[in-house]
Amino acid sequence: MRVSSLSPLAAAMALFAVAVFTVAQAPPVQSPHGDPQPPRVFPAPTNLKVLPKTLTGQQVHDIMENWAGSLGVHCDTCHTSDPNNLGPNGRPRLKFDDDSKQEKLTARLMLKMTEDINNNYVSMIPKDKDHDHEMEAGEHHGLPVTCGTCHRGHQHPEEYVIPKEAPRRPEGTPPAMPPMGK
Repeated sequence: MRVSSLSPLAAAMALFAVAVFTVAQAPPVQSPHGDPQPPRVFPAPTNLKVLPKTLTGQQVHDIMENWAGSLGVHCDTCHTSDPNNLGPNGRPRLKFDDDSKQEKLTARLMLKMTEDINNNYVSMIPKDKDHDHEMEAGEHHGLPVTCGTCHRGHQHPEEYVIPKEAPRRPEGTPPAMPPMGK
């Protein structure tokens, strides 16, 4: 049995590939007057501590958009605003390299946790008997854990309550007697 894991760079690149495909399928952005807008340019990231430092601004933006959607939050949940630096919309721009918000530190910790789960646990799940092909490097046997696995669109995961099972016997019927030993 071959066991493989998904490195942080491979995970980031997989997210990037999904984002590129999604962007390629999207219609061009239009201004309120119907004119096509030039594509938005994202500056090179700084202060990357858990994501690979080789990522472009666009790649980091795409990863952050995915995380924000998975948690049902906006950028300002983790990033502080700079009241001295206003954007074209008149609102303060965000200071992406600032580490003062606990939510940003928590997000980094959660990324490390999901990488650990995927690399050291999900990657060890035995191959499904319905898939007879050899596993390629970087392929998982199970589905990778993502932010959305637990958060499902909520900043704080909701407690899972086990549903009550339907009764297996008609109400009022006594349980069956266990078999008697010899």
